Amino acid sequence: MMNRLRIVGIILLVIGVLFMVGGGVAFSKVQDGYGSLAAFSEAQGVELSYNEDGQLIDRGTTEGADAIMTLLTDDWGFSPVSGDLDPGDPLVNTATEFMYQMATINYHVLHGTQTIVLTEDAEFEGEAFPAGTYEFEVDGRYWTDFNRSHPLEGPARSQAWTGTVHGLVGELGVGTVTHSVLQIGLGIAAILAGIGFLSMLTGGGLVWASRSKGNGMPGVPDTIPESMSKFASTEA
Repeated sequence: MMNRLRIVGIILLVIGVLFMVGGGVAFSKVQDGYGSLAAFSEAQGVELSYNEDGQLIDRGTTEGADAIMTLLTDDWGFSPVSGDLDPGDPLVNTATEFMYQMATINYHVLHGTQTIVLTEDAEFEGEAFPAGTYEFEVDGRYWTDFNRSHPLEGPARSQAWTGTVHGLVGELGVGTVTHSVLQIGLGIAAILAGIGFLSMLTGGGLVWASRSKGNGMPGVPDTIPESMSKFASTEA
């Protein structure tokens, strides 16, 4: 029986080593991903702005940053990680920072004003729009909230939600997902390492137990004594 325990222990040790190696490889890949993401962000030079007190600011005020954070948390339902917002490391390279930067772009588009120039008179649903210059407030409209047939809303939509805005939002979204996936990868690496450690601990324990003196359990004989065997036969 001790030989069997030893074999099982050795198998568990081998499995544990394999899990530990897998965890190490996964951790290495995750670190490579973090490095690439940081290098990509650094190449673009996108950083968040903080004041001397370490508070987020937008266009010089904390009120602007608070409004952006409200959009992010209340309207979009995102839960930022406060540790990701580090004044000592303003580079945008974490999921919270990517989402905050995305909210910054959206906030200024949603609360912006577009200048529309009509070169000729227009009419929409009985309302006349003489040729001239109009200041059109976006007033919280997303891309799909505009009426393209409207002589002012149609042009305002393409001016507010430009291809550049869509491209930046898409790029920041990719950064958010990438960082989140890397965090999942880090968790998987930890799980693999944990399973490997437990497997090695169990396997090592079985091998150690199988080497106990007498190669058997204390007080328990490896074979049935002949006298007990005869007694069992008589009872039968």
